[in-house]
Amino acid sequence: MGAGVSDWRLANAVSRTGQLGVVSGTALDVIMARRLQDGDPGGNIRRALDHFPFQSVADRIYNEYFIAGGKAPKASYRNVPMHERVNPKPLNEILIVSNFVEIFLAKEGHNNPVGINYLEKIQLPHLASMYGAMLAGVDYILMGAGIPLKVPGVLDAFAQHQPATYPLVVAGAKDGDDFTMSFDPADYLERPLPPLRRPYFLAIIASNTLATTLVRKANGRVDGFIIEGPTAGGHNAPPRGKLVLNEKGEAVYGERDVVDLEKICEIGLPFWLAGGYGTPEMLAQALNAGAAGVQVGTAFAYCEESGLRADYKELLLKKVLAGEASVFTDPKSSPTGFPFKAVQLENTNSEADVYAKRARICDLGYLRESYRQQDGEVGYRCSSEPVTVYISKGGDRAETDGRKCLCNSLLANIGQQQIRAGKHEELGLVTSGDDLLAIGRYIKNGNLTYTAADVVATLAKALDPEFVARIPQATAAD
Repeated sequence: MGAGVSDWRLANAVSRTGQLGVVSGTALDVIMARRLQDGDPGGNIRRALDHFPFQSVADRIYNEYFIAGGKAPKASYRNVPMHERVNPKPLNEILIVSNFVEIFLAKEGHNNPVGINYLEKIQLPHLASMYGAMLAGVDYILMGAGIPLKVPGVLDAFAQHQPATYPLVVAGAKDGDDFTMSFDPADYLERPLPPLRRPYFLAIIASNTLATTLVRKANGRVDGFIIEGPTAGGHNAPPRGKLVLNEKGEAVYGERDVVDLEKICEIGLPFWLAGGYGTPEMLAQALNAGAAGVQVGTAFAYCEESGLRADYKELLLKKVLAGEASVFTDPKSSPTGFPFKAVQLENTNSEADVYAKRARICDLGYLRESYRQQDGEVGYRCSSEPVTVYISKGGDRAETDGRKCLCNSLLANIGQQQIRAGKHEELGLVTSGDDLLAIGRYIKNGNLTYTAADVVATLAKALDPEFVARIPQATAAD
């Protein structure tokens, strides 16, 4: 869905129905800081901070970013510093606190489980973020967009407030280099705390090979898989083999990209299917194929409780009703090199000519690449930053072609668009799965609104035996 779309409100609403509500763990430090600069509407952050175990830290962060009544409409947001392999303590503290806040609010008022989803490629904030979520009692950690072999061991260590390490992928690293990241909870504990509950770990995968690798080589327990196909929103796993584009310029996926569910079943761990499964018909097929359930994103992204800004939501729901909504799987826009799904929407960064007017600025840095500098230290570069800057860091000019600043675009999607010099406003870039038109089933009587509970109730039809009997039976290989 993108950063902040599956926020605490949406996760809370889904969990209240008895399903697993999952918040996006991307950029929570910046999102919380900007909510505070908007005046903390509803006092939600302050309420959550009052439950953080170390009040001196909570108060410092609150006082540093909170603006009573909110910042002026044309004023710029104050940014949180960009992350590095070794973060200063105050930066790790805001990571801990922001993840705590999001999970606390998602779990508030009910006793059902809540999860958080991280991108493995966004490695620099991992350790402090996971510890903060665990302090709030997160029940599930989900991670994809990489190979999260070392996450189970981190969760085991943090449950006992023990130090943990995580390997940082560094371009150009040489034999003997050690770019390991480390985090010791003892450096942040103001008093002893009882052990934490170790959350379940679900790896998001797109291949049988990765599933087998994780089971055999992970440094701790893997509890299940989310099997995500290339029709899912956000970042998609790149196609295997040579990149081939269709007539629209999208990456073409083939037989090598199809996960063999029979082999997944043989592993013996529960799995959920994602990417085009947001209908009762597809849920029924998933269950018939041995899945424990499905992961749904697009249908929830446009419901009342999602964090997607209201004007984008209204425009896109109108397009859905008119049969005009479309999604383009862009092989170039993401600095990660992964294909990224963009909803085509006027006056947003989905339009090449609109994005071309934006100055190349990298001031959030979540999708930066870590690279080895000549002095052996770690540097950071982004293929969507100014071209000359990227090249000066050893980057290949060809890598800058077509790249877009997803960080600023995704924050603009949730109404936290940066304003520069009082007049230059960042625009959004909405992401959705290929089945965007299917959400029309949730829009009743022409109303441009529906709730998370409406989505769950519709999907629950798949549990009705009479409904299931009308669905073509799927095999595990499907």
